[in-house]
Amino acid sequence: MTTIANSDLDVFPLCLGGSVFGWTVDEQTSFRILDNYVDAGGNFIDTADAYSQWAPGNTGGTSESIIGRWLASRKIRDRVVIATKVGRKHDLSGLSAKTISTAVEGSLRRLRTDRIDLYYAHADDPGTDLEETLTAFDALIAAGKVRHIAASNISGPRLAEALDLSRRAGLARYVAVQPPYNLVEREPFESELGPLCEREQISCVPYFALAQGFLTGKYRHDAPPVQSVRSAAATPHGATPGGRAVLQALDTVAAERGVAPAAVALAWLAAQPHIVAPLASSRTTEQLAELIPGATLRLSVSEVQLLTIASSTAATDTYTHID
Repeated sequence: MTTIANSDLDVFPLCLGGSVFGWTVDEQTSFRILDNYVDAGGNFIDTADAYSQWAPGNTGGTSESIIGRWLASRKIRDRVVIATKVGRKHDLSGLSAKTISTAVEGSLRRLRTDRIDLYYAHADDPGTDLEETLTAFDALIAAGKVRHIAASNISGPRLAEALDLSRRAGLARYVAVQPPYNLVEREPFESELGPLCEREQISCVPYFALAQGFLTGKYRHDAPPVQSVRSAAATPHGATPGGRAVLQALDTVAAERGVAPAAVALAWLAAQPHIVAPLASSRTTEQLAELIPGATLRLSVSEVQLLTIASSTAATDTYTHID
């Protein structure tokens, strides 16, 4: 286990993403994935009230509801750390006090719990005063509905502003961030958020840790096309020299260690400063089995260097983020 900075949250060093639950994964399979994750020692589960409103017939809240039914049936609420988010649900967007107070009740109801362990601002809301947002979060902590708060999809300057305001006003402070970060998408985290996390002791739980599946090795330039909702975003990396160099380095280390390339990609992230738990999702229990070793795999200095050098030449095209 590892501890999120400035909190009492001890988490498994691989966070299980719940965006696929109720989207590309049905409820029965979701339960099996959650069971296997916990059986492997996992305890850190991530979702959002907006998941997965982009799917046909889905208005959001489905992932939370599936996780809530799983929690109720397994009766292990005290064994897991539940993270969810507010601010991107179509009918509850932004970070006004009213939106936050309304959204948290919906999340608590769907998750069938009395508290959220880590509550993220899903995205920055420049239209709402930061003090209003942080005061609303602070009230949730005081009421025992939320244990700690965090920020996803936030810039370095805005995070710095929020942390400074929390200090000056004595309000709840973000303890973690959730940006996109992986071997082929290292910026702007490394130049902007990373140094701030180091200075302020903020933990990072990066999403798209596997670059929407590209770093699993299934989207290769010379391989048959893979039918997947993420393939349009992942496939282009395989056509670049940098993307191929990263896969080659992953294959080399994976073969030497006897694990899947995905596990090596997660281990590289875990070796970076202030990364407490890379976030990845699975559509099957077989996929999850390939990821789990990445939680405990410790790469050598030379292995980290090999991967870092390969990734430095990778494409820097912006993803179309589905989060």
